[in-house]
Order: sequence, then C-alpha cells, then structure tokens
Amino acid sequence: MRSLVERFLLAPWRSIATAAAEERRAANLPDGAIDPRVPCTLVLVALVMVFQEYYGDRDFFSRVFSTRLANNPNYDLLSFCWWTGCKIFGYVVLPLCALRIGKIKLADINTSRAGLVKHLRVYAILYVVVVPFVFFASRTHAFQTTYPFYKMAARSWRDLLAWELMYASSFVALELFYRGFILGMLRRSLGPYAIFVMIVPYCMIHFGKPVAESTGAIFAGIALGTLAMATRSIWGGVIIHISIAWTMDLLSILQTTGLPTPESAGRFVGQ
Repeated sequence: MRSLVERFLLAPWRSIATAAAEERRAANLPDGAIDPRVPCTLVLVALVMVFQEYYGDRDFFSRVFSTRLANNPNYDLLSFCWWTGCKIFGYVVLPLCALRIGKIKLADINTSRAGLVKHLRVYAILYVVVVPFVFFASRTHAFQTTYPFYKMAARSWRDLLAWELMYASSFVALELFYRGFILGMLRRSLGPYAIFVMIVPYCMIHFGKPVAESTGAIFAGIALGTLAMATRSIWGGVIIHISIAWTMDLLSILQTTGLPTPESAGRFVGQ
C-alpha cells in the first residue's frame, strides 16, 4: 500500500512542486511575492459557482420559461439544454475570456494531448476499480431515482442520445474548469496543493446527490487532479468521467424501464 501511495501520489506531487518552483522563477516571482493568478482565479471560481447555482440550473429555466413552454412535449429536454449551455458558458466561455484578458496560453490549463495514449492505462485501471461500486450502487432505489437526470431518457432513442451527448458535453466543460483552469492557474504558486483547493468546490457541486457520490468526489478529485497536473492533460479525465457517467445511466435504465422501444413513449426512469 505504501509503495502505491508513493508511486501514484507522493512522487507526482513532488514532481509537480518542482515544476511549480521552476515556473515561479521563470515568471520572476520571488518567495513572498503576490501572484495575481491566485486571487483572480478564486474570485472567478466563486462567481461562476454563484452563476451556476442561481441561474444555471433547471429551476431558473422553469421560472422564466415554464409559462411559455409548459405544453411543449420536449420541455424537460429543453430545460437540460439550458442546464448544459450554462455549464459550457460558466465552465468554458468565462475562463477562456479570462485567459485571453490575461494573455495566458491555453496550454497552461492542462489541455495538452501529448502522452494521452501513454497514460490511458492508468485511467482504464481507475474505471475498472470504480465500475463494481457503480454496479452495486445501481441496484439501490436512491441510485435509480437519481440517474439518469433526464427522466424521459428511455422515451425514445432520440431522447436518450440527445441527453447523453449533452451530459458528455457537461463533463468536458467540468473537467476543463476544475482540472484545467483551476489547477493550471494555481499551479505555479500552490504546486500540488492546488489539487486540495480544487476539490472543495468540486465536492460542493455534488451536494444533493447520494452521499456516497459526494464523498467519492473528494477522492476522485484528488486522483484526477493529480493525473491532470502530472500529465498536463485533462483529456484522460474527460474520457473516464464520461465513461462512468454513461455506465451509471445505462445501468439505471436497464434496471428500471429498459432501453427505448416503440412502446416506450411517456416512460419515466426510476418510477
């Protein structure tokens, strides 16, 4: 166990700390100097979370559009279009605008694809480790009433595919923000400690989900954050996040309504 912790956590953290020190020297940031990236990044993170909480959820969509769209048969799907679009705006558009204003390269926020294939084995191992827990959780009522979020996913293949593509897009945005933007902007001043700053808001966005998932987000955030900083790439995390999310939805659908059929119209998952 000790050797695994050394290999997969402590050694990468030391390497990240060394690289961060080199970045500080290259940026002419002596010890004790204020790095403007840290306060600017964390203020933006807080503002994005406020936006997501008050304007980016389906409750806001309902307050604004329910009267006009209540009779639309695709109302629920449209509300998830809003949900997804707000995640892309908050997690992608705003950080990219901040990078442009600060004249910071996209490569600085862990977007490199170099070496992705080399590290895919590590992400595959993570997936294999997590899937048994997902399978057993999928047999519980709490899981089946939570996933998929879009309860009419089994109504038709169009509904299912549209939802899963939106769901996948939300994870690309999420990884870019939490494992890309936050870690990339905090790296040179905080080194590996940036991972532990990142997991606080990352855990918080899971509030309202089953307690096991909110707790698991802490440890998943540490693992994925370490890998993103060590490899300078979020894309392995994107792949595993989407794979696990699709697995969770599929297991829930198979154990409740079943996959879409011509007789599926009006069917709700988990009911």
